[in-house]
Amino acid sequence: MVSFADIQAKLTVLSGAAKYDVSCVSSGSRRRGVKGGVGSTAPSGICHSFTSDGRCVSLLKILFTNDCIFDCSYCVNRRSNDVPRASFTEGEVAALTMEFYHRNYIEGLFLSSAITRSPDYTMERLVRTVKDLRLKERFNGYIHLKALPGASKSLIIEAGSYVDRLSANIELPSRESLKLLAPQKSGEGILSVMKSMGAEITRYREEKEKSRKAPPFIPAGQSTQLIVGASPESDSTILRLSEFLYRRFSLKRVFYSAYIPVNESPHLPAPVEPPLLREHRLYQADWLLRFYGFASAELFGEQCRNLDERWDPKTGWALAHPEFFPLEVNSAPYEALVRVPGIGTLSAKRIIAARKLHSLSLEDLARIGVVMKRARFFVMAAGKYWEKIPSDISRLQDILTAPKAVRKTDRPPGGYEQLPLFPEYERQKAGYLAAVTGEF
Repeated sequence: MVSFADIQAKLTVLSGAAKYDVSCVSSGSRRRGVKGGVGSTAPSGICHSFTSDGRCVSLLKILFTNDCIFDCSYCVNRRSNDVPRASFTEGEVAALTMEFYHRNYIEGLFLSSAITRSPDYTMERLVRTVKDLRLKERFNGYIHLKALPGASKSLIIEAGSYVDRLSANIELPSRESLKLLAPQKSGEGILSVMKSMGAEITRYREEKEKSRKAPPFIPAGQSTQLIVGASPESDSTILRLSEFLYRRFSLKRVFYSAYIPVNESPHLPAPVEPPLLREHRLYQADWLLRFYGFASAELFGEQCRNLDERWDPKTGWALAHPEFFPLEVNSAPYEALVRVPGIGTLSAKRIIAARKLHSLSLEDLARIGVVMKRARFFVMAAGKYWEKIPSDISRLQDILTAPKAVRKTDRPPGGYEQLPLFPEYERQKAGYLAAVTGEF
């Protein structure tokens, strides 16, 4: 019989070994309640993740085993490393999940694994684990499972019937880098797993349209992870790959992980610190691809293949296209509004709703939630500017690199008239005048 001390020792090793996998998220799933079951994905989904509406949720994030047959240069769990090894049993993972859940520590499980013996052997054990959680323990909470490269399609499909999300980590953005740093992995094999999951997701959606009782298949979709900085590929190459994966395999998310040097290898760089700012800019650019209608090629100049880290990618695009601005907010379409720095998808929708009632002024934009310290050079309202774009773009670049704080009570040079608010607008403004933070 396994003692509590043994379980605790395994948990210490296998939770620590899982910390480098960032493709952990619990949004996008709405698993219905089951009579007699425990847990739910609907209220939210010991790592912290964030749902699409900003709520912070907790997941038990562990590896099933860190005893790996692969020898990937960048991985702390590689075969050649002298690190403590441990493996859970299916029953131990199920018991830990239920114990943590009943104590209100977690709301779901993120289960990954190194590959021991073979991909099919390991994947089969992972499938048995989530199957036991669903059918024996009646756990109805969120489960995110790693689809292992090289595992058979039948196991991947079976796993998708029990979990909310599957992720197959592509890790590196080119076949050349994968061959150099992870020679036992195949880019074609990983893409084959993604293709199988994408086809099943499409089939499930078609069946769902015909019948609400269609059996679910990874309702929160599939995701993947790309390591940033372990290999020499440019930001342009990384984002082109992400764009391809979103379009071809219906991925929900691509996660970017700043390379952390945990091993010594002649094939790996030795950065002073992880490229966290580069990772952040890639996430911002990824957001533009998914929600703002940008193509990856638009974010780069003819000579530059990396994002400028001085400002967010949307501001970089705006600086490269001064002919597009200033934009008249009272007539510009939604697709143009969301390209303005400081105007996000929500504030763009508010602008369109508000201007149906009366012409918007510059002060209205600040009240609606437009981040004027970013937008002030790029918009005008009723023909009036907050600040005109300087004729010397380099001057504007300097201003945006160290922007002056703009208060909502500030007035543009020369001032402007405040348009009266219509009574109907006053009654409805509560729904779309709340300040918005964090928008590009």
